Amino acid sequence: MTLTHKIIAMWSGPRNISTAMMYAFGNRPDCEAWDEPFYGFALKTQGHDHPMRDDIIAAMETDWNKLVVKCTTPSSKPLLYQKHMTHHMLPGFERRFALKLTNAFLIRDPAQVLASYSKKWADVDLRSIGFVEQAEIFDMVANHIGHPPPVVDAEDILSSPHAMLTKLCTACGIPFDASMLHWPKGPKFFDGVWAPHWYNSVWQSEGFAKPEPRRVDLAPPLARIADQAMPYYEKLKQHRLI
Repeated sequence: MTLTHKIIAMWSGPRNISTAMMYAFGNRPDCEAWDEPFYGFALKTQGHDHPMRDDIIAAMETDWNKLVVKCTTPSSKPLLYQKHMTHHMLPGFERRFALKLTNAFLIRDPAQVLASYSKKWADVDLRSIGFVEQAEIFDMVANHIGHPPPVVDAEDILSSPHAMLTKLCTACGIPFDASMLHWPKGPKFFDGVWAPHWYNSVWQSEGFAKPEPRRVDLAPPLARIADQAMPYYEKLKQHRLI
């Protein structure tokens, strides 16, 4: 399979092994990786007090229209991989630029997401984990292309990285590269400026970790959010690559 210039947008919420997936693609010699293009925009527009907020805004482009142009412009390398957080797609801003890209969706059980997220940041609600927006973007893409776009579940990736990444690459129209299975420890040059707060664990990794036990015990407020998110997770899960 010959790879020409292609832009892959991977849509997920936070704590979805999204950084490990970015490292997998970023370790390919033919790929440029871009970490959460709209994070600075979302912080500046919403005014949320996230860790390192001022540093993130200062380091990034925060103009929506300029970001759209950059997201739809191919890399000098054959492949551009964009790690997108769905909750950065704010209401009132046109998302249809994504229809120019090759879109894929990374999902994870809401209870697992919330158990991980709450260890890093206590202020969490349904919108901050992106399940609703992920389902909206999925529907937009599916309606445009006439069939479901690729969906991968984090647990499936962790259980069978080689098999699942091969299937994902095929679904995205690119060849699998074995360099996706391993990467060097430590920070990456394409990490976002927020990496010191969020990426401590993945910096210790050299590949995909074994899946965590499925059962987690959430405090009642988090359990209610997980229940709200579950229908959106199940909606996409029925289309996942297996």
